[in-house]
Amino acid sequence: MHTVVCIKQVPDSAQIRVHPVTNTIMRQGVPTIINPYDLFALEAALRIRDIHGGAITVLTMGPPMAEDSLRRALCFGANRAVLLTDRAFAGSDTLATSFALSQAIKKIGETFGPVDIVFTGKQTIDGDTAQVGPGIARRLGLNQLTYVAAISEVNIEAGTIIAERRAEGGVQVLQTRLPCLITMLEGTNEIRRGSIDVALRAARAEIVTWNAAAAGITETVKCGLKGSPTVVKRVFAPPPRSEKAFQIDIAGLAPDQMATNALEEVFKRLPSLEKELTNLSQS
Repeated sequence: MHTVVCIKQVPDSAQIRVHPVTNTIMRQGVPTIINPYDLFALEAALRIRDIHGGAITVLTMGPPMAEDSLRRALCFGANRAVLLTDRAFAGSDTLATSFALSQAIKKIGETFGPVDIVFTGKQTIDGDTAQVGPGIARRLGLNQLTYVAAISEVNIEAGTIIAERRAEGGVQVLQTRLPCLITMLEGTNEIRRGSIDVALRAARAEIVTWNAAAAGITETVKCGLKGSPTVVKRVFAPPPRSEKAFQIDIAGLAPDQMATNALEEVFKRLPSLEKELTNLSQS
């Protein structure tokens, strides 16, 4: 069983700032992390390997400094790491990114053995588009299962996988054939702690580094800015809200009176809310 987990090194969203004049994101001095959603994908791959064996290849596209995130993924237990880096990839939108990653996954299959499952997080915290995973699946002709909450069964002999997909109004239980691509939801698992031995091996491990040519990408016009039809017109911070929170004092009241008094105070301050709730209950 050979799985590929696509990860991305992203700026820590808790420390991102927006320039007050240019309204652009200030990345200088902001620490980088592995996209949190991708960690759920990595743990899902690790659990499959625990049961069925095989190898996990982590793949990322980015500048040379993205090697830090790959080594972190190796510390969690991945077997090998591939860094796709080339100036030709600079400025890639989701269309160009999915093209480059799909070509790299083809090369991984040729170099390290056929790929059975490709994992990604449901989206990244810096783009929030959720387009790259499905884009890779489309380019590789893979069956795709998006917003997966759990993997129930992997049958290697039959070449099938059963997964639980979160959907509006409930959960879908789906079965598809391998190879396939899966995007994992947040909160579906918890990334494990790597052992000291694994961390030491990760520190010494060779990161396979490919430029466009090494990854077998000949159509560089589909990469980077040339292959990116998306244009970001403006990035801005949302204006501060004019409404301010108010505090309701229910100290000293009996427990059965707390909710009643709190609702009365809310409806007194927000009469429109009471009308909306009344209309909703009558409809």
